[in-house]
Amino acid sequence: MVQKQGVTQCGLAGVLLLVLATLLVGSGTCTYYYGYNPCEEEAAPNRGNHQVIRSQQVCGRPTALNRNVGGEDSVAGEWPWQVSLMRMGKHVCGGALISNDWIVTAAHCFQPNSIPSQFNVLLGAYKLENSWPHRLSIGVGAIFRNPRYAGEATSGDIALVRLAQPVRFTDYIIPICLPAANVHFPPGMKCWVTGWGDISEGQDLPAPKKLQKLQVPIIDTQTCRRLYSIDMGQNLPQKSIQNDMMCAGYAEGMKDTCKGDSGGPLMCKMNKEWLLAGIVSWGEGCAERNRPGVYIRLTSYQGWIQRRIPDMEFIQPSQGNVKVKNTGTGRTNGMGPSFFITALLLALVWTLNRILA
Repeated sequence: MVQKQGVTQCGLAGVLLLVLATLLVGSGTCTYYYGYNPCEEEAAPNRGNHQVIRSQQVCGRPTALNRNVGGEDSVAGEWPWQVSLMRMGKHVCGGALISNDWIVTAAHCFQPNSIPSQFNVLLGAYKLENSWPHRLSIGVGAIFRNPRYAGEATSGDIALVRLAQPVRFTDYIIPICLPAANVHFPPGMKCWVTGWGDISEGQDLPAPKKLQKLQVPIIDTQTCRRLYSIDMGQNLPQKSIQNDMMCAGYAEGMKDTCKGDSGGPLMCKMNKEWLLAGIVSWGEGCAERNRPGVYIRLTSYQGWIQRRIPDMEFIQPSQGNVKVKNTGTGRTNGMGPSFFITALLLALVWTLNRILA
């Protein structure tokens, strides 16, 4: 009987300890990677029956501290999705990494018959002329220009470029998040544009060609159309701001993108993520009065991008609602749900041992 009682006691205690171990394993721990904490989940508002869980994203969160015309130098890792599109080893356009094997840029960076093997993509660089150890050059596997594009200042100035091979994300190579079609970037919102383009019209960015950044406010479409109608020369065809375009910059000029910045990202930060709001497309001159920069509106092309990249996820920023899951004790100073479960089960084991002893 004593032996049986001992077996019963050990069996009950063992079952409880097994449950305890299972719960503790399930609770997990918080592991940070590339500046992102996968234990933090921010749920976006429902879109139909689908809810975006933020913990699956490794985009839009650089780990570094946070010149276009009138711009300033970036620092290493500040914009880890920025890429240089190169043709025959020479920088021709900017672009943005959106997954481990896709970048997005401007359609006008390519000719209709462009050969992918003539291009390569430089990632992880903030200086074009140096031997930065974190930079990576990868060939181009395929180029997809949007079929709507019909020349300068027309709609559809967007292209997808598939890399010849996937990249491994590092602190210096991370994709930017893509906004869902219903994300709105309001007029006046301060965003950033980056690139290795000319520092003024006809003047190259000097060596070592550090990546330039410029903060620009979003300009509403009607205002932008009005600005572009001012001081039109008689012999110049009027360029229209289409519905798939957005403007950002300054009516007084002085600060703007320029040649070589084309295809680069216009980025706006919402909550904790950087979203790709636009793609550098066109303008009249560089930093001219009443001629702000014109960008392709990324949200206008969610459907086209998804047809090419079916598993691409588009982000609807959460409205401050944060869900915390699998936090372990690291997130709550030892007083999270797993702490109380552990304490309760240990108390039960101790009580049963006392009763069955």
